[in-house]
Amino acid sequence: MTVTSDQHLERTGAIKLYGPDAFVGMRKAGQLAAATLDMLVPHVVPGASTGDLDDMIRNFMVAGGAVPATLGYRGYTHSSCISINHVVCHGIPGERTLKDGDIVNIDVTPLLDGWHGDTSRMFLVGDVPIKARRLVDVTYECLMLGIEQARPGNTMGDVAHAIQRHAEAHRYGVVRDFCGHGVGRLFHDAPEVVHVGRPGTGPELKPGMIFTIEPMINIGKPDVKLLDDGWTAVTRDRSLSAQFEHSIGITEDGCEIFTGSPAGFDRPPY
Repeated sequence: MTVTSDQHLERTGAIKLYGPDAFVGMRKAGQLAAATLDMLVPHVVPGASTGDLDDMIRNFMVAGGAVPATLGYRGYTHSSCISINHVVCHGIPGERTLKDGDIVNIDVTPLLDGWHGDTSRMFLVGDVPIKARRLVDVTYECLMLGIEQARPGNTMGDVAHAIQRHAEAHRYGVVRDFCGHGVGRLFHDAPEVVHVGRPGTGPELKPGMIFTIEPMINIGKPDVKLLDDGWTAVTRDRSLSAQFEHSIGITEDGCEIFTGSPAGFDRPPY
């Protein structure tokens, strides 16, 4: 179906096909999301508190005419997720300060004029060891290899296989417990975008589909566990984890990345 109004806000399980107006809305929301992460670059340094970074994110989004989609989402009380070292995703900002050598994923989603711009990016804090830097590099490569497969006629399995093959070639584990998702007027919608799979399987990609690709790659095994706070997911073996995320839309001949960095800060070092 082609979705051009708010009347399709319910999650029905069907994969929505959006029209040109949606691409305009997603482009604006995606660029605000990317600009939010660009703004953080000089502030993600040793000694910075994750709570202060979260405040900066909220203020920047509001100044841009948006609201943080995570604020109040299923009871979540922050404007971003900040995941450090062995935290896979959904790390909660607070009093913790960043330390030299940390690797950090910051995940933001401004809701701008009814559209969700969802993206995350890795940051290197101070002098980061080569082993951790390599994980970050390979994770970014996984994202972009998956995006290369995101074109009409291919399948979600093609996207997933490209990610899995590259990560496992480096003996890394690909997280199975979390996945990408449809996005647009809804924060989370169909389809699920898994990062492990076989070519030619899963839903066929068609022009108008809008979704995130967001591989989570571990130096160790892919297994994760959820902490008692109900949000924070960590690697079971305490190994480092990295993630990058873009929101994209399938076009007639490929895909459009809505959340590319305006400043060119798509991958560290920035």
